[in-house]
Amino acid sequence: MDQMERASTLIERLAELICDFDVTCINEEAMALSRAAIIDTIGVTLAGATEPCVTNLFNIPGMATSPGGSTVFGTHIQTSALDATFINGVGSHAHDYDDFSQSMGGHQSAPLVAPLFALAQERGLSGRKFIQAYIVGIETEIRIARAVNFYHYDHGWHPTATIGVFGAVAACGYLLGINKNKMAIALAIAASFASGLKSNFGTMVKPLHVGQSARNGLLAVLLAESGYDANIETFEHKQGFLNVFNGPGHYNAELMFENWANPLEVLGLDMGLKQFPCCGSTHPAVTMMLLLRQDQPIDIEQVEKVEIFVHKRRLPHTNNPDPQTSLEAKFSVQYAVARALVSGAVRLADFEGEAHFDQNVRTLMDKTIAAPHPDMADDSPDQFGAEVNVHMSNGQIFTRRVANLVGRGVTYPMTRDELWEKFSDCAQTVLPEQNIAPLFNLLDKLEAQSDLNTIAHLLAKQR
Repeated sequence: MDQMERASTLIERLAELICDFDVTCINEEAMALSRAAIIDTIGVTLAGATEPCVTNLFNIPGMATSPGGSTVFGTHIQTSALDATFINGVGSHAHDYDDFSQSMGGHQSAPLVAPLFALAQERGLSGRKFIQAYIVGIETEIRIARAVNFYHYDHGWHPTATIGVFGAVAACGYLLGINKNKMAIALAIAASFASGLKSNFGTMVKPLHVGQSARNGLLAVLLAESGYDANIETFEHKQGFLNVFNGPGHYNAELMFENWANPLEVLGLDMGLKQFPCCGSTHPAVTMMLLLRQDQPIDIEQVEKVEIFVHKRRLPHTNNPDPQTSLEAKFSVQYAVARALVSGAVRLADFEGEAHFDQNVRTLMDKTIAAPHPDMADDSPDQFGAEVNVHMSNGQIFTRRVANLVGRGVTYPMTRDELWEKFSDCAQTVLPEQNIAPLFNLLDKLEAQSDLNTIAHLLAKQR
């Protein structure tokens, strides 16, 4: 069979959909949700700029010294798009405060925003093109995730990294306008770059996964653009991505293509922004505790027991009754829920310094159990449900339950004021106060920006 007659490979089919993406399908809701996600990701990247997982990178000889015009957020450094992507990508996930998706089993925006910003800044591309490329990246990530999850997630891979790298390729390749052949090559290169193990959750390596996947996605595109080749059968190959990462019988490749962009994945009901700076798997239970606290005056001195029941998939990485570091506290549903009951809020400061050793919180944690909910089936489409029960010394039991709550998304979006509150709280860690509101306002009109120079100037720390 000659070249004209052979069937297209999976990667070629995907590359064609990416390159032929019809931007007329982007309605106002999709534009608004995407813009909010980009603003949110830039905000949490600023908050992460002073975290050790980011600052330690500058101890590596040669880091961020390559010439280039891409900004490292919250610093005065301009460097190559690859280095800026890597550092900003790590920062975007440093607090685990970035948005997340149930179907992806991870964080959809973090692998995309850093490389898109660096590339758009370097090449003078518009804010509207930035958002369109972001939407293409989300479509690609979630489609691949649908093909491999939840086996991929349960097997121990970190989908933000292993799948996010393909989203970064799609987004950056679309932003640059590379052709279908080069897009296919870039996706094939990325298959060899895909990596990230859940065993490193709760350490600096988890955000490192994000920086590496973002950088690798951009690098794959630049390599393809330069003339590199790769095996375009590397998705279905017996030793390719699908069969190595999942294994035969543990994926459905056709789900990558079914009803592509109809509706857009950015309009999906199973993704949302994070209201709290901790693992998204803790959020339904935290939200229920906060609502319970609003409903009932609870005297924490009279609490005898706290029960947290969630879908079993939420527990392997969050059932940590005794976190010893602030990073571990982000992956402790016991800590996050107890903090919500004690403080009536869960903020960045609650995961800094020795906050996780607060005695009032620790006392409640000693009375807290976390377990799979007996009524939430393993194969239920709703996997972000939670129930919290607070047992009082007088025999009263206060309870709140939600069937499914995947962050602040389509059905429960953040208001502009809430987005501003989170953004300003994050940005004030590194930027002068007078820059924050103008920066937010420009980002809130991102599609109207002809280039990113003014935004980049406000993102930089002034000397």
